[in-house]
Amino acid sequence: MAPERLPAKPRPLEPEVVPPRGATPDGRSFGPPSPQPWVEKLAWVMDRSIPIGGGRRIGLDPIIGLVPGLGDLVGALVSAAIVLSAVRARLPRSAIARMVANVAIDAVVGAVPLLGDVFDAAWQANVRNVRIYREALRDERSRTVDALFVTGVILAFVLLLAIPIAVVVMLLRRLF
Repeated sequence: MAPERLPAKPRPLEPEVVPPRGATPDGRSFGPPSPQPWVEKLAWVMDRSIPIGGGRRIGLDPIIGLVPGLGDLVGALVSAAIVLSAVRARLPRSAIARMVANVAIDAVVGAVPLLGDVFDAAWQANVRNVRIYREALRDERSRTVDALFVTGVILAFVLLLAIPIAVVVMLLRRLF
């Protein structure tokens, strides 16, 4: 006679994991990786949401920038949200640095009254940053090119700061 088996210990219920729509059973999405949809939408709203004719488009960024002081700060903060999303996605540092440089250029030049707003409309830093984001996710970006661009931007800022300092030093030497 066979020994009587004890009933198996009941297993706790395990939740069913259902992949999101458009994803494979292991949770990966179909097609090449891309930024989160809110990132692309935000860039579109800030840089390309308003048609102005002739196939050209602008967004809210140059319009918000018309508000003295506060407008450019708000634009930079919105742009920083896109960069922060790229940081959370663990993009390469060179791509992040390039995105930060684009935002810095947009903020510094955009601070010039009226001409800066025209520059904002043309530069479209958010759309540029989403393109960098997408290419970095797909590993299509050259880290060397990004690093050289950032180095050039830093050198340009240093020169822009050094010129007025040199002029002041020369004026002080002539006066004294």
